[in-house]
Amino acid sequence: MSDSNKTDFTNPSTFILLGIPGLEAAHVWISIPFCTMYTIAILGNFIILFIVKTEPSLHEPMYYFLCMLAITDLVLSTSTLPKMLSIFWFNSREIDFSACLTQMYFIHCFLVMESGIFVAMAFDRYVAICHPLRHSTILTYPLVAKIGLVLVLRGIMFILPYPFLARQWPYCRTNIIPHSYCEYIAVVKLACGDTHVSSYYGLFMVLCVRSLDMIFIAVSYTQILRAIFSLPTKDARLKALGTCSSHLCAILSFYIPALFSSLTHRFGQNMPLHFHVLIASVYLLVPPMLNPIIYGVRTKQIQDRLLRLFTHKGI
Repeated sequence: MSDSNKTDFTNPSTFILLGIPGLEAAHVWISIPFCTMYTIAILGNFIILFIVKTEPSLHEPMYYFLCMLAITDLVLSTSTLPKMLSIFWFNSREIDFSACLTQMYFIHCFLVMESGIFVAMAFDRYVAICHPLRHSTILTYPLVAKIGLVLVLRGIMFILPYPFLARQWPYCRTNIIPHSYCEYIAVVKLACGDTHVSSYYGLFMVLCVRSLDMIFIAVSYTQILRAIFSLPTKDARLKALGTCSSHLCAILSFYIPALFSSLTHRFGQNMPLHFHVLIASVYLLVPPMLNPIIYGVRTKQIQDRLLRLFTHKGI
């Protein structure tokens, strides 16, 4: 074996991202739907932010949480897509070691933030449906700001060990990452030595953060559904359900791909590698694209403001 194949990657200056291994010949074609989803995500979330900012009637807790979701989606998609498209279009596979760890941090940090925002939105719907007369006194603007700050700090602090753990391992095998972005486990798998601490912390994040968020959301909606079905008329029940429908659709678009990606990663060992990478890539693209569409279609106030905006401009 030549010396070049024994290169010591203890402190690699760069990593090599393969994109979607096995589908290199189709990278240009794959980039078309990916670029389309990214464009929709950017435009849709900026429109949501613009509408909420310029429409005083939307200055309510529900829409402030929606703005937090839009900002999170913008950062999440922008953390991955530009580099992914440069791989697909220009075969630009190199990424600096520090840039890789930074990308890893932003991706996982904002995924945790997004999960927390869905919990906050579920709490908002719970108060609005179960305690409608006290909604404005419970969810005050200072409380919404504090919730937002807690969600940001939670994401920052819980994911902070990721880059530090990844940086301390020696990389003596290779610096080639068979992925389209710097996913935490994909990077850790390249490390030599005992990486059990990284694996256990990753499992902790899944069980104690994502799972707890899903439990809180489930408990909130259990109470919400009990309150809805106790309403006296069918029209009242349908109206109450309608106020939750957009949030439920957004939750499903976030957690179902996450669950599917996690299951295929852990139990789909016989599946080809390109399938795993495709699912993991789509998982980061679909929610940022769908969220503004869901809220634009399902929320009458946003529809009306968007219609007035286009009508005023003569579109």
